[in-house]
Amino acid sequence: VQLVESGGGLVQPGGSLRLSCTGSGFTASGFTFSTYIMRWHRQAPGKERELVALISSDGSNRNYADAVKGRFTISRDNAKKTVYLQMNSLKVEDTAVYFCNAYLRGSTYWGKGTLVTVSS
Repeated sequence: VQLVESGGGLVQPGGSLRLSCTGSGFTASGFTFSTYIMRWHRQAPGKERELVALISSDGSNRNYADAVKGRFTISRDNAKKTVYLQMNSLKVEDTAVYFCNAYLRGSTYWGKGTLVTVSS
């Protein structure tokens, strides 16, 4: 399984970014993309990796870290094997490398991350 994130970059405080994560190679795992719980994590410089948002396999359930509630929205398109993270009202403290994660029955896969920098 491979996960590739994109969409990171430099944005001013108050701005928006949309991250994407596209998966491939799921057949080898014995399961399809649509069966995986998908999660976005982030890791800021000098800090531990933290969970930002997750979405259930069918998209019916979503959960967010308190720090991003009301500003970030996670979504997925199973036909495109892609999960998104819409980030609005960005703050300096949102600066981090954002990682995509696929989880199912104890198996977890990570992307290499995309850097989001929020700065004026």
